[in-house]
Amino acid sequence: MTPQLKIVARLFALLALMGLSGCNLVVMSPSGDIARQQADLIIVSTVLMLIIIVPVIFLTLFFAWRYRGSNTNAPYDPEWHHSTRLEVIIWSAPLAIIIALGAVTWISTHKLDPYRPLDRIDAQRAVSAEVKPINVEVVALDWKWLFFYPDYGIATVNEMAAPVDVPINFRITASSVMNSFYVPALAGMIYAMPGMETKLHAVINKPGEYEGLSSNYSGDGFSHMRFKFHGVDQAGFDQWVARVKQNGTALNRDAYLKLEKPSAKEPVRYYASVEDGLYRAVLNMCATPGKMCMDEMMHIDMAGGAGTESHENRARLEHDNRHAGETEHGTAAPAATFPATGNPARSPEPAEGVNNPQQPEGQSGQAPMNHDMNNMQGGAAPAQLNNDAPAKP
Repeated sequence: MTPQLKIVARLFALLALMGLSGCNLVVMSPSGDIARQQADLIIVSTVLMLIIIVPVIFLTLFFAWRYRGSNTNAPYDPEWHHSTRLEVIIWSAPLAIIIALGAVTWISTHKLDPYRPLDRIDAQRAVSAEVKPINVEVVALDWKWLFFYPDYGIATVNEMAAPVDVPINFRITASSVMNSFYVPALAGMIYAMPGMETKLHAVINKPGEYEGLSSNYSGDGFSHMRFKFHGVDQAGFDQWVARVKQNGTALNRDAYLKLEKPSAKEPVRYYASVEDGLYRAVLNMCATPGKMCMDEMMHIDMAGGAGTESHENRARLEHDNRHAGETEHGTAAPAATFPATGNPARSPEPAEGVNNPQQPEGQSGQAPMNHDMNNMQGGAAPAQLNNDAPAKP
């Protein structure tokens, strides 16, 4: 290698190191055992694939150089068409890698199943029968995180804590759109969906303050939907619980309905007490008074339906926790495209004088479209949607 090429190679390596110096490598150097096993899985999978990738890249460059047009010493055999030795090498090596990757994936898929309770604290310690897990119920709101601690009767917004080396059992849901709960230092991401509950089991092995976030785009305030996760010892966790109880307020239905309205950059909040059954109501989409809970509706369906009386449940099943149709202080509440943050919808309005394809000829502007939208939101359904089959007796 010439001196000039050596200088260029060294500069390239230096630039690469400078670029990586600003990266947060928490995913590959986590503080929780589940995340540590996931990082090891990434490394093992990458090494197995490199066993094929590196030789292929090397041989591609070698053959391009070996059989270049100017190399008259390279053997030339236009009649060559088959080599059993090469076929065995070409097919057996990738097959072996696929088998190895399949085995690793199969084992890890079951071992790292987020619904599976932990069987170890770390690589050297198993979970003791005397250890009581910490239960945390998570609700993804627009655009903040609400954490219930049912064993302690408290709740927090955008902050949570857990003792080091104690299993954590998460139950996760959402109030409106889908989000994804993710603490990179703790475990992998898992979806939070309205009307559904997902689970995650994890443990933090090192004390510290870690970043939590939503890893699924969910609207205007998504980029600020972050929280702090504190890994502390048992004494520190007891002090944190005491601080929440001392400085917190009460979280009842009314307080929750105000909290769930869209807002960004929400500060940390503490709740010293939580109304009984509030998480269940959020999960079943019936936190708003007068709404039918999903589990109640499923029970009716399981029993064969409500028959001719089912029309009475229609209003109780209209779920819209952005409160688009309600009024507040005598004014219409903002719709889903105009959240409480005050930011208007970003969809461009039609130009003046341009006909809407859904409007009759000769009409332009926005009024007919708004009229149609109002009919869709609160008026009668189109005729073809009202032709329901007769209800079963």
